[in-house]
Amino acid sequence: MSFNHVVAWIDHTEAHVIHFNAEAADSEVIKTHSKHPHLHGKSGSTGVGRAPENKQYFDDVAKALSGSTEILIVGPGHEKLELMKYMLRQHPAVAECVMSVESADHPSDGQLLKYARKYFVKADMMR
Repeated sequence: MSFNHVVAWIDHTEAHVIHFNAEAADSEVIKTHSKHPHLHGKSGSTGVGRAPENKQYFDDVAKALSGSTEILIVGPGHEKLELMKYMLRQHPAVAECVMSVESADHPSDGQLLKYARKYFVKADMMR
């Protein structure tokens, strides 16, 4: 089955990638290989307060997104933006297909798919 749309929910430990069309969907979960804990900056502390960029994780997510013509990236925190920056540098063909990067808490895969289908219906009407 052919899927032109994909939504990816990403945080620092895993990414949920769902390829879909109006009738069907196919999902996968990609886990980070990082051994670094997720760090939060504290007031008055030195350092950036973040773990180093996880290139293998971002490469795995970019590979899962490749082949789609329209991509929506969502998630809490900054990981979604870090992924987008990484793809602009390392996977520009995939980054070119990203329609939007948006904030989202921790939805179930069903909620995520419903949100993405609604998003792409609205995006298609805007063109």
